[in-house]
Amino acid sequence: MMQLSDWWMQSAYLDSRMPVAMYTSPGVVLPKMHFQDRQGQMRFAAKLIAGVLDFKSMIDSETLPVEYLGGKPLCMDQYYQVLTSCRIPGPKRDVVMNYAIGKTPPSHITVVHNFQFFVLDVYNSDGSPLTVDQIYVQLEKIWNSSLQTNKEPVGILTSNHRNTWGKAYNNLIKDKTNKESVRAIQKSIFTVCLDAPMPRVSDEMYHNKVAAQMLHGGGSRWNSGNRWFDKTLQFIVGEDGSCGLTYEHAPAEGPPIVFLVDHVVDYMKRTEMVRTPMIPLPMPQKLRFNIPPEIKKDIEKAKQNMNIMAHELDVRVLNFTHYGRKFPKSHKMSPDAFIQMALQLAYYRMYQTCCPTYESASLRMFRLGRTEAVRSTTTESLQFTKAMDDPSKHVQVYILVAFSAIHGQGIERHMLGLKMMAIEDLTSLPEIFMDTSFAVAAHFNLYTSQVGSKTDCVMCFGPMVPDGYGICYNPMDDHINFAVTAFNSCEETNAMKLSQFLEDSLLDMKTLLEQVSKTQ
Repeated sequence: MMQLSDWWMQSAYLDSRMPVAMYTSPGVVLPKMHFQDRQGQMRFAAKLIAGVLDFKSMIDSETLPVEYLGGKPLCMDQYYQVLTSCRIPGPKRDVVMNYAIGKTPPSHITVVHNFQFFVLDVYNSDGSPLTVDQIYVQLEKIWNSSLQTNKEPVGILTSNHRNTWGKAYNNLIKDKTNKESVRAIQKSIFTVCLDAPMPRVSDEMYHNKVAAQMLHGGGSRWNSGNRWFDKTLQFIVGEDGSCGLTYEHAPAEGPPIVFLVDHVVDYMKRTEMVRTPMIPLPMPQKLRFNIPPEIKKDIEKAKQNMNIMAHELDVRVLNFTHYGRKFPKSHKMSPDAFIQMALQLAYYRMYQTCCPTYESASLRMFRLGRTEAVRSTTTESLQFTKAMDDPSKHVQVYILVAFSAIHGQGIERHMLGLKMMAIEDLTSLPEIFMDTSFAVAAHFNLYTSQVGSKTDCVMCFGPMVPDGYGICYNPMDDHINFAVTAFNSCEETNAMKLSQFLEDSLLDMKTLLEQVSKTQ
């Protein structure tokens, strides 16, 4: 019997034929690093790799501390799906393979530089991980043997529409060398992308540019070919100090990813590069690809499509510095509920109407639970946006809706289960699924998510619908990081304008709360 989590993974991700880059794979922007050269880039990458291996040791020994929410333990399964896994294209539906399960789990990562992929073994023969110093030496070897910048960017094929990529994939792996190279990437623990520097931009545009780099690489001229978008976890380290990651969304949600990021960032702060006695290490193996004319044509097509997509997505990072989560907490309000009300207010001010809003909530209180949707547009939220009166009254309603969702009382996954059961039983689809109002209610113009992290980072993702916005936020104590995305081809949406309305709404709500508390 299929489980709801399987149905969800299939219907939300694996059945989707849209490209994963930008449409479903989120990006994470980490704070800018202070290096500006290849030595700094490789030192940082070496520490980062060691940090991820340190996290992996907790997964391997099953000593990862169980997380709790409201005193209840959460399912930790997603942590076991993000390393050593990869999405594989299929003609109608993709699959996710987890290679960690088995007698001899892989002991290598893949490193990509100038569109060229390498296998880097990260464990010694006795099973101990390489030291930061050893990893650095190996990265230097990789860098020095991939200086040519005219290589075919095979990785860009993974950014294509899934059916197109599925066909190209089958052609690509007919060749034995190609098949072995692709398998080495798929089976690796994770991928590290050593990116070329991006074009310089002003300080205020910097975060927008890096967010775009994490989502899609910036186009074929830049780093979009320096990826394997099917890989679950790809860390990105630019020569210019930009760093972050992108992940394929099918196996896991944002919170486990940022938990891993927090661990790695903490590890990197504690770790200094120690000179270790140098045992000569073998040269990392370069992965070879034979590119027949047909595949070359596919690569050219993928480049064109990627450039259209990169041009199509508008990404705005808003660093809201006036206050953070401490402010709503000081007024005994949930920061998340407060931010959701600000989003409702910003949207209403821009469009003079409200819209279906999706906020993902974790179902990890349940075994193998993924997400449920909190529908944060309510009659009460509309009243608030119209009257702009005491927000605390309306926040209570939101909290009840969110509480219901995380405790398994939401409607979205319940409806999905009913729909999938009807399809599997080959009975006629219940009429509600054909109803226009059902389609309208599921057209989420605001697709939102709070992904909180100890690290001063921000996650970003594309909109769910062509005329909508993708909004992700990380509330820190005294500031809030937002990433707002929209499609340039839609005349009605404008990420920059909505960010401005959002900033104004957050400021006005603070003024309002202070006035209300004075009169009470």
